[in-house]
Amino acid sequence: MKPVLIIRTGRAPAPIRARHGDFPHWFRIGAQLSPERVRVVDVEAGETLPPPEDVAGALITGSAAMVTERADWSERTAGWIRNAMDQELPLFGVCYGHQLMAHALGGRVDYLPGGREIGTVTINVLDAAQNDPLARQLPAQFRAHATHEQSVLELPKGSTVLASSARDPNHLVRYGANAMSVQFHPEFNADVMRAYIDRKHHDMRREGFDPHHAYRQVAATPLARRLFRQFSRHHDLAAR
Repeated sequence: MKPVLIIRTGRAPAPIRARHGDFPHWFRIGAQLSPERVRVVDVEAGETLPPPEDVAGALITGSAAMVTERADWSERTAGWIRNAMDQELPLFGVCYGHQLMAHALGGRVDYLPGGREIGTVTINVLDAAQNDPLARQLPAQFRAHATHEQSVLELPKGSTVLASSARDPNHLVRYGANAMSVQFHPEFNADVMRAYIDRKHHDMRREGFDPHHAYRQVAATPLARRLFRQFSRHHDLAAR
């Protein structure tokens, strides 16, 4: 049975890791994958990705890095994404993974105008989602956790944006029958979101945001988490 890759592009800050765990664990739990089904490849640390034909699918994590830095490991991963798309491999990118997928496929990534987006935000589902096998199951609005400074500013050709927030028009994107990505974090729970706000409160104040308000607005995001789980089920990743 082919493994499901978790492509690790970074790691949570040490204090958050110590208390809540780290990206691979959150992704595995969120996608409802058993430990034996998962292979974690730390591309930021220089580990080599297997050929796309040797895996059942791939989930791409977030990172504190910036896609615009064009780090060697990131650009190599972008090339792997293009090869995986050619083979129609199931792909699901989150935050940095979302931006890297868009960059790999010809989109443009840069800093989000107006500064970072952080906290539990309202995601608005667009009309195009009615034709999507997964997004059409979402209500007109749902809540999701977000923390990012960069964003997808221009979509790759042939892609479809399915949902947006007040700050970011490209929160949920479909690239093909088997590939989609989200700027928000379906793998976060409320405690993790609060921990990120605590960590970023100085930056938030400097940029004119109220961290206490953002902290109070944190809430459960079951529909965002369900999308992650549904992607895994839709592509039979747990069974392959």
